[in-house]
Amino acid sequence: MTPDVLPVAEEFVRMFHAAHSDAGSLSARIAQVRAEIAETGTYRHTTDELAYGARIALRDSGWCTSGVPWRRLKVRDLRGYRNASAVAGECVEHLRLATNGGEIRPLVTVFAPDAPGSPGPVIWNEQLIRYAGYSDGIGDRRYMGFTESMQGMGWRPPVRRSRFDLLPLVVETQHEGPRLFTLPSEIVHEVPLEHPTLPWFGEMGLRWHAVPVISNMRLSIGGVHYPAAPFNSWFVGAEIGTRSLADEGAYGVAREVAEALGLDTSSERTLWRDLATVHLNAAVLHSFDKAAVTITDHHAEALHRLAWLRSRQRPSAARPAFRLDTAAAARARNGSPARFTAALDETRPQPTSRLAELLRQQHSLTSA
Repeated sequence: MTPDVLPVAEEFVRMFHAAHSDAGSLSARIAQVRAEIAETGTYRHTTDELAYGARIALRDSGWCTSGVPWRRLKVRDLRGYRNASAVAGECVEHLRLATNGGEIRPLVTVFAPDAPGSPGPVIWNEQLIRYAGYSDGIGDRRYMGFTESMQGMGWRPPVRRSRFDLLPLVVETQHEGPRLFTLPSEIVHEVPLEHPTLPWFGEMGLRWHAVPVISNMRLSIGGVHYPAAPFNSWFVGAEIGTRSLADEGAYGVAREVAEALGLDTSSERTLWRDLATVHLNAAVLHSFDKAAVTITDHHAEALHRLAWLRSRQRPSAARPAFRLDTAAAARARNGSPARFTAALDETRPQPTSRLAELLRQQHSLTSA
């Protein structure tokens, strides 16, 4: 942590105390932060400061969908977790808690921060749940590079590949390098897609996962950086129907739907793609509603985003924020570059049973 962090830290502490009149002595807290930075090069947020910073960051990020009560967002403080297996196990627990039987629960889970000589872990995946994309065009084409990289690191796709094969979770630490973990299938809630008025639509075999947990953005609060801080709200229908399923760069099923509808696909001027995309979005909203899984539509979200643009705060180094750097974006799509140059030369996927055992141990400790 560089010396210029001190004014950023002080500004954040003042911001926190201005929002919490019961937080105690501001001068005493600033003196404590100064002493910590002078001694260690960094400082530790209090539990309340961390929760406040994570909530403000999510509120101001633009990723907080309409209806999310950001002041009551659950913030899971797991700053003591630095080992890959522990981080992966708690990512699975995040999915379980967030899914909540379909009534999606917005969460933020914060793992160990970067500190002088001790960088925190990172999660490579763009979201905890992503589908593989293969060179023959099967699956999500956005992740063809990531899928190929995972295979080079030891991941083996199912013998019978499908459009919706779950990619492994990749957690990288300085002392372990990148490690692969197989997500337990029972923890991944998926919604089969059908159309409200087109009976044949369900025969296409389309589906999508219920919870969008963004996992490769860095949470920055008052000069302290948390490189692994997965968070979620819930899906906007168009993120699935338009950006993932219809888009030629992803699944590209708009043409398949258009042909099934008997539309003229000889020219874009017939607007066949637009009509097919409307049907895909209608199917997503209908299916999530039928499965009782929380979702919002892009019209409601447009109004929310407009209100957000009008009210958002001017960004500054001290304001909490979720940030994405170019290296993290590249890792999410291409499976490289590794964050740490001393990463392991070879890794193997960790079995589902290992994560399940970790979760059983955690639950037994909690209930003890």
